[in-house]
Amino acid sequence: MPVSAGIYYSLSQSKLTDGLPVVLLHGAGGMHLSWPSEVRRLAGYWVYALDLPGHGKSQEIGGQQTIAGYARQVLACMDSIKVGRAVFVGHSMGSAVALMLAIHHPERVLGIGLLGSGVRLRVNPELLSAASSPTTTHKAIEAMVKWSFSPKTSPHLVALIQQRMTATRQSVLHGDLAACNAFDVSQLITQVRQPALVMCGIDDQMTPLRYAQYLADAIPCARLLLVPGAGHMLMLEQPQAVAAALETWLTTIPFIPGEVA
Repeated sequence: MPVSAGIYYSLSQSKLTDGLPVVLLHGAGGMHLSWPSEVRRLAGYWVYALDLPGHGKSQEIGGQQTIAGYARQVLACMDSIKVGRAVFVGHSMGSAVALMLAIHHPERVLGIGLLGSGVRLRVNPELLSAASSPTTTHKAIEAMVKWSFSPKTSPHLVALIQQRMTATRQSVLHGDLAACNAFDVSQLITQVRQPALVMCGIDDQMTPLRYAQYLADAIPCARLLLVPGAGHMLMLEQPQAVAAALETWLTTIPFIPGEVA
């Protein structure tokens, strides 16, 4: 995996040198493998799947305490690899980063994919408290995993995600949850003018359907897609359906070839 501005990422390169760049932003306690291979390898695009600061192999920079902090680091990475504009696809906390970029740096954003998202991402106080101490972090992780999947999801997948999340440092996970808890763009959401695809697992308990519906109604150029048989981790629970929806949507994004320097 290459590294740029302290951020590690995987890159699936289109055969086209001027292919549309797509940046994948994982959620709290996640990493680039939070995105299944079907999404990381979308055909015809330059897909960058990032390990956000403090996550995965991006240990040079510590985890951030705010969504704005993560947004700044993502832009620094994009500057370093000379990607001027991109489509940002985010899950949960990553969707908050995508929204922050669309609102405050619209010149860098061609479109946003929002999975398991909302204009606010309030965190259960007991969950936030459990994540604040190394002795109780395991309880926070257990609760997050319990609330993140559809009952139809394979127990093997659930166990794998819990194992990966446990590898995240306690301070980073707590910072992620604190950043989500403070996130609120309810007064700014109508400023988003880029094309948006809002996706929600029908069984999502963390960011339920009403969150996605509100986003889709508030963003002028938004589409809403519900994913059956999926909860909050919809891209891992139904990877083929999510990848197909993204591929279809990406063909509608206006893009001038040659924007990747």
